[in-house]
Amino acid sequence: MTDQEAGAATHEGRRISTKEAAELLGVKPETVYAYVSRGQLNSRRGPGGRGSTFDPKEVRALAHRNRREPAAATTANELSVRTRITLIDKDRYYFRGVDAAELALRHSYEEVAEWLWTGVLRPGIHFTAPPEPAGAARLAVRALPAHCAPTDRLRVAAISAAAADPLRFDLSEEAVVGTARTLIPTMVAALPPVLATHRDGGPLAGRLWARLSGRKPDEASLHALDTALALLVDHDLAASTLAVRVAASARAHPYAAVSAGLGVLEGPLHGAASGLAHRMLVEVLDRGTAAPVVADELRAGRRVPGLGHRLYAGEDPRAQALFGLLEVMPKAGPALAAARDVVATTARHTDLHANVDLALAVLTVSSGMPAEAGETVFAVARTVGWIAHALEEYEERPMRMRPVGQYVGQRPPQPLPTKQDT
Repeated sequence: MTDQEAGAATHEGRRISTKEAAELLGVKPETVYAYVSRGQLNSRRGPGGRGSTFDPKEVRALAHRNRREPAAATTANELSVRTRITLIDKDRYYFRGVDAAELALRHSYEEVAEWLWTGVLRPGIHFTAPPEPAGAARLAVRALPAHCAPTDRLRVAAISAAAADPLRFDLSEEAVVGTARTLIPTMVAALPPVLATHRDGGPLAGRLWARLSGRKPDEASLHALDTALALLVDHDLAASTLAVRVAASARAHPYAAVSAGLGVLEGPLHGAASGLAHRMLVEVLDRGTAAPVVADELRAGRRVPGLGHRLYAGEDPRAQALFGLLEVMPKAGPALAAARDVVATTARHTDLHANVDLALAVLTVSSGMPAEAGETVFAVARTVGWIAHALEEYEERPMRMRPVGQYVGQRPPQPLPTKQDT
């Protein structure tokens, strides 16, 4: 037992002063008040309203966390986030140390989700939507205008499911994982079905297919969709994942954290990328060649969709894995040829490889899905990673995602504004 821990033990059963808290933490009294302002400690006024008092257990827990964490995590570099979920290294990526592409090729989306959340693989697991939250989500989504985007429907479904769950504020690991197992199928169940003869049982990929395509799927196509979901469950701290961690840092419940991720995902620079690649491939197929389509993209000052990735100098491993499955998908030939034509055309001037957005676009075009289908696949898949990151963040000190603003406006004091004549 350290001297600090021994000291803390003598204070059990009573509250301690600011000076004592500072000694236990090994900091100045001013720093103790900084912890209070950040929400890392709770204080009460002392007897007679003089000074502040603190719970010794809470102070000891903070001292333990501070000893555990690198100094950078408590100072200027608050957004350097320690994680055990995903590592991206040398054009490969890993889930809990396991090659993620190999994991996705060998295991179902739901099995990969369990691995990400718990570190345990549960063969054959399927997620099911409870009747009450699923019914509430369907009703809410049905009330939306027909032109709503998929992320609108998914966000409304998540919020409706939250309203139907009185236990949503339970942030224990067991409760959050249980929520995740029901939230994801509830979100899928709330989407309007496109396939007339669909079932709401079995693997989640089959239920999602029925919401994206009116064609009856073959085994290879369903396997490709299931693998695409598994490949996309997480990719380190993408913008939407960071938003989820900020929400979880403020102790938002998992439904709200997922809603935060969906809000960021809807941006054109994140979740919509596969839709742009989908439309490009359709145009290539219509025109019979990629050259004029690529020229039009560049003439408009846009990047060619589906090419390059800032985290991979070489090929995107997610695209590699998915393209391998598309090779054996019966109806993927034309879209695959169009994608290869795009890559070959741009390769004349720049060394950019296909990324997962292009592979996902081949899947959606070949399956008779709309351009927005890729965004839906991405959102459903990434909800798994968002929950995993929320679980990690719930174990950290609250409100740590609080960067300091650098004020660049006019220095005070300034005169009060006057009313302008109109």
